Amino acid sequence: MKKLFEKIVEGILACSGFVTSITIVLIILFLFSEALGLFNSRVIEEGYVLALNKDNKVTELTPAQIKDVFDEEITNWNEVGGQDMPIRLFRLEDITQYYTEEELGPSYEHAGARITELVERTPGIIAFVPQQFIVRQDSVHLLRDNTISVKDVFAGAEWFPTATPAAQFGFLPLITGTLWVSLFAILIALPFGLSVAIYMSEVANPKVRNLLKPIIELLSGIPSVVYGFFGLIVIVPLIQKVFDLPVGESGLAGSIVLAIMALPTIITVTEDAMRNCPRAMREASLALGASQWQTIYKVVIPYSISGITSGVVLGIGRAIGETMAVLMVTGNAAVIPHTILEPLRTIPATIAAELGEAPAGGAHYEALFLLGVVLFFISLLINFTVEAVSARKR
Repeated sequence: MKKLFEKIVEGILACSGFVTSITIVLIILFLFSEALGLFNSRVIEEGYVLALNKDNKVTELTPAQIKDVFDEEITNWNEVGGQDMPIRLFRLEDITQYYTEEELGPSYEHAGARITELVERTPGIIAFVPQQFIVRQDSVHLLRDNTISVKDVFAGAEWFPTATPAAQFGFLPLITGTLWVSLFAILIALPFGLSVAIYMSEVANPKVRNLLKPIIELLSGIPSVVYGFFGLIVIVPLIQKVFDLPVGESGLAGSIVLAIMALPTIITVTEDAMRNCPRAMREASLALGASQWQTIYKVVIPYSISGITSGVVLGIGRAIGETMAVLMVTGNAAVIPHTILEPLRTIPATIAAELGEAPAGGAHYEALFLLGVVLFFISLLINFTVEAVSARKR
């Protein structure tokens, strides 16, 4: 009976591990399948075209160039390889500036013919209109509508997924913002976390240790929105005052909040690893004439390096994957930061803020899933790097 029970438990554990592994694989496959559809999406909004006069020799524009044209930052066709003539913008809502209601018809049934006529007789025009309104496509010149490229996504310097006529899906501001905040969070949290762990493990008496340990572990149970609120009320105004900034929401505020959030994980895991160092090794070091601090540095820390590394990895993971607290204190500006005192936006904050508003299956939706893939690979790279360093230390 006992062997049968053990077999049943063993089977349940095996099935649990198998189901968990399959679930993880399916989640990753779903993530990739949704994300990679972005590169099959068109640059120009679905159902619309960019129509030019037939004499215009420009055949295609990048998403950034299209946005600059419609933002009137590019005002002459020679700036994008065309003839020396000014650019005239036309959107569907501009049609009443060119034609009366009588010319367009009571139900705008003549709008297509009028728009096509306008493009035919205006040399420098670029018209962003529904494709159905170009009734004689052979009499105008349509810009080539390419699919979104890998270069436009990963080297793009602007994130503006709702821009028309061409959405901007540049990941560079979001990736740099995530790495910027996470790097400074770890630089702040690691020295403090390691110092507190050493104190609790090697220096503090049992009463102090028994008092501090539950308090530190309690910090990891505080919701992230509470940390974000604390950062917004306390840290943001302090940074604004100390550095004389126009706004206190910045990468530094996000780094400090993330460092506070990562501290309990780093301290708890590191302290447990150091306390697992055999007492005989400490006593042997002290017997050979080493001081307490020499023993900590030369014996305890090298022996516990694997556990310390695990604490660091978990702390970095908490920093990189955090959403709400960062969203509240970093300014949420999708721009490439040049200093830690500038507002920025991270990948998790972007996904949390925009996924609910992105139409399912659209380019914006797929871009957010691709951001999840990027975040997955960043975490994977950090884990592999730390494991390699840990293996060398052993």
